[in-house]
Formats: sequence, structure tokens, C-alpha cells
Amino acid sequence: MTSFPLQKADPAANGIRTEQIERLFALIQRHITEGRYPGCQVALARHGRLLIERSFGQAEIGARAQAAADDTLWLLYSNTKVITATALWKLCEQGAFRFTDRVSDHVPEFARNGKRDITVLQVITHQGGFPNAQISKGGWLDHAELRASVADFSLEWTPGSRVHYHGLSAHWVLGVLIEALTGQDFRTWIRDQVLAPLGLAQDLFIGLTPAEDARVSTMYEPDPAGSGIRALAESNTETWRRSGAPGGGGYGTARGMAALYQMMLAGGTLNGVRLLSPRMLAYALRNHTGDRVDEFMGMPMHRGLGPHLRGTTPNVRGLGAIASPNAYGHGGVGTSYCWGDPDSGVSFAYITNNRIPDPWHSERLDTVSTLVHASIL
Repeated sequence: MTSFPLQKADPAANGIRTEQIERLFALIQRHITEGRYPGCQVALARHGRLLIERSFGQAEIGARAQAAADDTLWLLYSNTKVITATALWKLCEQGAFRFTDRVSDHVPEFARNGKRDITVLQVITHQGGFPNAQISKGGWLDHAELRASVADFSLEWTPGSRVHYHGLSAHWVLGVLIEALTGQDFRTWIRDQVLAPLGLAQDLFIGLTPAEDARVSTMYEPDPAGSGIRALAESNTETWRRSGAPGGGGYGTARGMAALYQMMLAGGTLNGVRLLSPRMLAYALRNHTGDRVDEFMGMPMHRGLGPHLRGTTPNVRGLGAIASPNAYGHGGVGTSYCWGDPDSGVSFAYITNNRIPDPWHSERLDTVSTLVHASIL
């Protein structure tokens, strides 16, 4: 097995206030004791070193109870969007397309239903106009059906006229685009051209094989009856695990996500391997939507081409109120958040296995991120 690309090092010796991290650990332990989620994993890295890697609680509860471990794989939900975006950054840098291209320039049948002029940039910044579109279930695994399904998407509003989070729909289109540009299954291309070169192919997955199933944490949700939690059926099926939904079906470890953000913070390199250029990252990780309100989130999200940025507005989902305006990251619905801070070189990942709705979800993310940001010297 390939060794992990970040070397372990002491947090205090690398400018991290350990008393703040102990507060974070205590908060997570309290959440688990309160029954907020069965398990959690966190990782913090800085300047190419892994300073914190810790697992808490249970990956699975009940008859097949299993403790969370450092190699446990967690459903990343929309953190997956950042992995998919990284693949597109690489393809753009290689000259395969431009973000200002129309999707239909590369997938001609996408022009159906008034979608001819939608650009890749509009899709990846949640301005495409089809936030609620769904692919056929057969398209999860049959990629010819997937391509036909996204071509049939219908518009809900004029592309570019709004910013409105597209939960899965936009990134199914981007998965089809990757396949059109490469001639390969998007899952295979991402693994071979992004994750494997970075040494992360055992930590981040777009589409699980049966060999990894034993490592996977079960996903839960609050029981509607108010009595604890229950397994979230739709997120634990074999079809979901195999599909590698490019907007929400990835799996990974916290250290894997922290390492991916370290690559960005280092200008495109990880452990001596260059994946991207600094100029490509500067283009991708800038605010392309200004202070326009994301109508789904109810606040400006300062969308980059994948992650979003903190900016200077009073509220922003996930990154934390006291984060640097330059910090960027993404979350996973009701469960998780991962980010990088270019001012300090710190990246952080927090992943849990219970999908909890707002307001508690966003409030705890703000507290978690504040504890970490306050630890950085």
C-alpha cells in the first residue's frame, strides 16, 4: 500500500495551540455522549505535515457495532464536489476545455430544453438553472443512461440569473463532461489522474468497490419519532456506494481531505508531486459570484470553481465566523466540513455519520471551525 503523503508531526511544534484542540475533542465527545452522532473523525495538517488525526465513537451501532478507526471511510456528501472540481481543474489546465465553454460544446445533446448556452462555469458555480433536476436511477451505474438523463434536464429559471445551490444535479452534468473529455468513466479518470498521483487512492474514493465496504461507516439520521437515530437507508445502499455520485457520493478519511486541501495550499503540489499550477488554483479559488445571495443557503456563498470562500459577509456556511476572508472549503449535508486557510497553511477536516438538519448543523460547524481557527498561531 502506498504510504500516506503527509508526514506526522507535533501540533505544538508547528504553531497549533493544543488547549484549543483539546476543547474541540471535548466538544466532539460531548456530542457523542448526547447522541448527536455515533462517530466522528478529524484531521488537521499544516505545511505538508499531518498534525492531528483522531477518530471518535462508532462507525456503526447496533448488532454489528464497530468502533471508528483511522482507516474508516465516511460518506463525504457534498465534500465530493471538491474532488470532482479538482479533476476539472486538471483537465482545463491540460487544454481539454475552458470553464467559459458551453457544456453543449462537448456534450451536444445537453443543448436540449433550452440549455445550449449554459457554460461550465455557470454549472460549477450553481448558476445553471436546474437545481432540482434528477437523473434516472439507472443512470447511477449505466453511464450511457446518465448522459441521456442529464441531456433531458429542464430549466427552472434562466441560467446565470440566480445563484442557487444544485445539490446533485450540476455535478452529474460535470461527471458526464469529464467522460466526454476523456473517453473514460469519470470515476476511473478521477482515481487514476487525481487521487493516485497524489497518493490518496486509499483515502478518497469516487465509487467504492466491494473491497472497501468493510471500512465504510454507516450513515444515520435523526428518527422522525424523536427516539434517537436510525440508519439512513438511501445513503447505505450498494447502488449508492458504487455510483460515485460526483456531487455527493464520495467516501474518504478526514486525513485524505486534509491532504487534498494541503495540495491546494501548496500551489498544486503534495509530497513533491505537482498536480496543478498555481495560476490554475488562483483562478479556481477566487470568488466568482461576489456577494450575491445563494437562494438555497439564504446567504452569500462566494462561490469558487468547487470550494466557496469565506469573504467578509457576516455569515457564511461552514468556514467559521472568525476564518480569514481568504479561507475556502465545502461541507457535506448535515454531517461535515473541510477547509483550507492560505494565510496560515492549515487545512482541516471534520466528518460525522449522522445527517442532522439546521439550525443545529450550521451552528456546530461554526463552533468547531472557531475552535480550530483560534488554535492557529
